[in-house]
Amino acid sequence: MADWMETHRAVVYPWNCDNLGHMNVRWYAHFFDDAGFHLWMKVGLSPATLKERGIVAVVARTETDFLSETSAGELLLIESAFTRLGNKSLNYTQKMSNAETGRPIARQEAVEVCFDIKARKAAAMPDDIRAKLEAVLVSEA
Repeated sequence: MADWMETHRAVVYPWNCDNLGHMNVRWYAHFFDDAGFHLWMKVGLSPATLKERGIVAVVARTETDFLSETSAGELLLIESAFTRLGNKSLNYTQKMSNAETGRPIARQEAVEVCFDIKARKAAAMPDDIRAKLEAVLVSEA
């Protein structure tokens, strides 16, 4: 079984914080979205590579659990892993933590669908892409 991959690091700036003094939810989505692009890169499937092939992955659903507050000045680390493969879709999980202390901050579950750019609809996952993803699947347990 494969390991979790570091996919993003960030700093929480004052403008990322809301009137309560902690990072606003819009920035969690921003950082997790950035990390999602890097996750594909980590397995040799950059967004540009996928686009050249005429098939990309598009987000169909996300769910975020907010585990602890984070505020200006904190250093963030996101680790990600592919966790399930279907015929046209896949799941991945991302964990955000404080890079200095390891304290869990948030967790995101995402579903992406293989999408044919020309046909503008879901498409079967190509065998070579499936093979790359199978090699890095991580158990949720």
